[in-house]
Amino acid sequence: MQNTPVNSEIVKQKIRESNLASLGAANIRNIVRLVNELEEATGEKFIRMEMGVPGLDTCSAGIDAETEALNRGVASTYPMIEGVDILKNETARFLKLFMNIDVSPHGCIPTVGSLQASIAAFMTAGRSVSNKDTTLLIDPGFPVHKQQLNVLGLKYEYFDVYQFRGEKLRDKLESYLAAGNISCILYSNPNNPSWICFSEKELQIIGELADKHDVIILEDLAYFCMDFRKDLSVPGEPPYQSTVANYTSNYIILFSSSKVFSYAGQRTGMLIISDALYKRSYPDLKRFFSSDQLGYAIVYGSLYSLSAGTNHSSQYGLAAMLKSASDGEFNFVKEVREYGERAAIMKRMFLENGFILVYDKDEDLPVGDGFYFTIAYPGFSGGELLERLLYFGISAISLEVTGSSRTEGLRACVSQIDRDQLPVLEKRLKGFHKRYAENLP
Repeated sequence: MQNTPVNSEIVKQKIRESNLASLGAANIRNIVRLVNELEEATGEKFIRMEMGVPGLDTCSAGIDAETEALNRGVASTYPMIEGVDILKNETARFLKLFMNIDVSPHGCIPTVGSLQASIAAFMTAGRSVSNKDTTLLIDPGFPVHKQQLNVLGLKYEYFDVYQFRGEKLRDKLESYLAAGNISCILYSNPNNPSWICFSEKELQIIGELADKHDVIILEDLAYFCMDFRKDLSVPGEPPYQSTVANYTSNYIILFSSSKVFSYAGQRTGMLIISDALYKRSYPDLKRFFSSDQLGYAIVYGSLYSLSAGTNHSSQYGLAAMLKSASDGEFNFVKEVREYGERAAIMKRMFLENGFILVYDKDEDLPVGDGFYFTIAYPGFSGGELLERLLYFGISAISLEVTGSSRTEGLRACVSQIDRDQLPVLEKRLKGFHKRYAENLP
């Protein structure tokens, strides 16, 4: 491996020193640390596609509102666990205008990012019925969700949805739900890492089976309104963000401000519980919580155990951004559409240099352009491909850690790639393809 943009011997050395069993099994933070060390050791700036860090400016309305809240002195007082009223009210309004669903403000609870929302939901839903002790993950998905379940000591099962789209999804889900041990089902839509999006028919299937088998759906909307194949930007007008909430009341929505509002550093998300589910009694919850009401148990049992409330000042910041979007003053969809435009350019570069898209279809439609896409290069496993791309100053993560059955692939994130880096990426991909084209069939 001579004459590569990055010294291959240094790459090999740093991989050995990392003590990673394999690059294919390395999690996101492992790869971040490794690439940080490679940049420092080689002086080369990498094309960094391994981590979903927002790459846009934060909405000024949020910054101004949070600053004003800090100046009012909110930093000196604990926030209420259930959240400040203005944020709860604006969240309910935002959901009505951009999803066309009705949720009471009391069911809209701020969390320390959507990851705290998911672990609180697992802690509660996973213990709501004593004989339902298993979570079903519709993969590929965010690897940390499995880590959360492992830390909690909760069981889980998972499957790669790619071969089970459309009506096939019904039979696949039934094969798990028929056992009667599934408490909740988690998926992301749009999906991290594949960027597939469930159709209305698929969401209807999930909702119908949730009611039939009495399971709770955890809908991760970290990439809210980011299916750019349709215009979801006008508040109060269709089309709306797709949701299982149109087909069942057994749902909890995990909402993140990190990507849609570039508010990642403030770690402020929302856990949104349907009105019916919030009030529902699960007698088995009394084994762990002081109340058998699901909403009360989540807020004053699980969330209180994790943190005594969410960052006080940032709740006012998020409320202001939601209000600005709902008022039609801030078109957040237009802002984040930049990710889709970058993805289209980057996909073309990869495809022109021998790569293929791993997850390329939404049923019979091409997958849209967004925050992520998935790539492979014939002849390499995911771990092998990742190592060879590191020699060319390009980083990503293996699909192996996402629950994907397509272990030959990598997830590429577009957010950290500035437009002026795109020519560098193209040059490095051409060099990679020139070296490895002989592997192609």
